[in-house]
Amino acid sequence: MFRKPRVNTNNLTSEWQFEGVCPLIQSSSMLPPVKKDRVITQLPTCFSPNAALHTKDGFHPQVKAACEVQKKDRVSLNIAKVIVVGDVAVGKTCLISRFRKGAFDKNYKATIGVDFEMERFEVLGVPFNLQLWDTAGQERFKCIASTYYRGAQAIIVVFDMSSVSSLVHARKWLEDAMRENDPSSVLLFLVGTKKDLSSPDQLVQVEQEAMRLSEEIKAEYWAVSAKSGDGVQDFFFRVASLTFEANVLSEIEKSGSRQAGDIIRLTDRREADNTATKRSSDCCR
Repeated sequence: MFRKPRVNTNNLTSEWQFEGVCPLIQSSSMLPPVKKDRVITQLPTCFSPNAALHTKDGFHPQVKAACEVQKKDRVSLNIAKVIVVGDVAVGKTCLISRFRKGAFDKNYKATIGVDFEMERFEVLGVPFNLQLWDTAGQERFKCIASTYYRGAQAIIVVFDMSSVSSLVHARKWLEDAMRENDPSSVLLFLVGTKKDLSSPDQLVQVEQEAMRLSEEIKAEYWAVSAKSGDGVQDFFFRVASLTFEANVLSEIEKSGSRQAGDIIRLTDRREADNTATKRSSDCCR
């Protein structure tokens, strides 16, 4: 049984197709202003300098320069696809819901296949969107969920800090997701949830193991609690900022001698790659 992904784009005008093709925003003039609590003016700090993608204090100078030019035009948008993977019941849906709604949802329903949400930001004065693909953790839905892995700019691997086995399984989830993506162009995040449920001793032990794994797989580590909200907004702001920076730097590298104002534009850089390979109808039975 398959449920079509839920799309909540906060009144965005979008076009998307069933087979895993990402939505494309057609015109910034049709969009309402970005909410004040989604405006990013500085690079958010990492959770731990010992387990970060980088520890610099601010955005790359070339990114800042490109944004200064683009702020005058405000014509186009940047989009990044983010997939969220991990064992069933580790808190993937609650994590996303807590950030989007600012409250803990006790009555959430388990994800069937994949759900989709769009979160709008303004980074250094430039509109930016995160496509958050919340995938099911049940084994029987892996085939469905994996069709949406391709074309990710960031992968969030979630584990339950009160469940050591979910951390052990994190490596396999990452391996599955990376089969559909280029390792050199994807940012990785290892996120421990349910921080509030762990005892101090357990928290220290699990966190040590998680940081060792994050170093091994070259992922940035975070520990959060969807119930209390601890670290959730900081984490997603960090994801948005780093994916935005990576997208702009990639465009700068490809642009050659083009002007900075041409660098930030509406783009789904790997639209062709985002089209999922069709699976046989009985692959997930």
